Amino acid sequence: MNNTTNHESFYGLGIAPRLLQILENLKFKVPTPIQQKAIPVAVEGKDIIGVAQTGTGKTLAFGIPMIQRIGQTHLLAQAGIKGLVILPTRELAFQVEETLQKLGKSLGLRTALLIGGASMFAQRQSVARRPHVIIGTPGRINDHLEQKILSLENISILVLDEADRMLDMGFLPQIKKILRNVGKNRQTMLFSATLPSEIMKVAGEFMKLPIRVEIAPPGTMAERVTQEIFIVQKNSKNRLLDKILGEYKGSTLIFTRTKFTAKKVASTVRTMGHTSAEIHSNRSLGQRREALEGFKSGKYRVLVATDIAARGIDVAGIELVLNYDIPEHSEDYVHRIGRTARAGSAGHAISFAMPDQRREVRQIEQLIRKNLPISKLPELPPERVLSFVPRDTQNRSHARPGGKINWRGHRKPAYPSHHRHSY
Repeated sequence: MNNTTNHESFYGLGIAPRLLQILENLKFKVPTPIQQKAIPVAVEGKDIIGVAQTGTGKTLAFGIPMIQRIGQTHLLAQAGIKGLVILPTRELAFQVEETLQKLGKSLGLRTALLIGGASMFAQRQSVARRPHVIIGTPGRINDHLEQKILSLENISILVLDEADRMLDMGFLPQIKKILRNVGKNRQTMLFSATLPSEIMKVAGEFMKLPIRVEIAPPGTMAERVTQEIFIVQKNSKNRLLDKILGEYKGSTLIFTRTKFTAKKVASTVRTMGHTSAEIHSNRSLGQRREALEGFKSGKYRVLVATDIAARGIDVAGIELVLNYDIPEHSEDYVHRIGRTARAGSAGHAISFAMPDQRREVRQIEQLIRKNLPISKLPELPPERVLSFVPRDTQNRSHARPGGKINWRGHRKPAYPSHHRHSY
């Protein structure tokens, strides 16, 4: 079977007519590459390892086959949990459930959302209604298993989404515990941006001859995202942020390393006259959901987030992603800037790097296989009275280059010489 054929529509991928009509009604017209490759394999019930960068449409790639196969094998009118989707964050779980509901609501699909920070009692009630599909995070799914609220013996389709992120967040033991509770006679679909050895071990232990579909190697950027970097002292970050927010008028997503900095940046953005909200682990489930919905609707122009939310923000039309802090892990750079230029649209990414962070930037450049263009610092506005200087959460142990060697280690300066006094 040739899965590399370019399709200009969802027709010819093995999708049932009624689901094709639903896709048409929802204005989904052209499948993304991962959907083109994964859907024909998945509707046949085969195990899949899908490798694709963030923002490529993986939810439909597993959601369409899941709903179709549940409908074929077990009439949706019948009760019983048949599908399980495991994700690393609450935000991703919300968005996957929302997409599955759009696809399956008219077919009678029932879902249950099992995530931390929400009422166990309400979740117990939703499980008691015997939904067709469970969507949840590993910790809360295990809570329900331990309390004997949930049984996964009859699961026929299992999805592990953003598997590498779940590994990074320390969920591997919990995932294995869940997998041991799921019936062996099932289809398993695993999606990930990267495939570290631990994930391949999980695949070898819990999957049956999986077919690998890959559309881009790790570190691949969205095609229409442009990037630039500013070398800036820590105490000038807010003034540069003020300047940039004045030049870009669209929705802006700002990433910080810590929840402390996220809170302070969100507050400072408001003093600059822009509406803002924040998402990080100190925010309650309700606060995080309100922030995300407000950002989607335009209530908040700026959303400030930590990396825990980097893969959980699926919002159309984000004009700018701004890395206020360079990420701790270079892979997170890809996921951060993948929040813009989604589904073929254009977007821009700006990063602030301090003069002693050349190692972190080089690691990012090695991953994405290109140099990040260094832009000249503009004339900065006066510092606002209510702005702040965040605590130094960066690793400042790297040696600074001396003599005439510039920030990247080249003899010829990569940006104007008036910045070199910083070294």
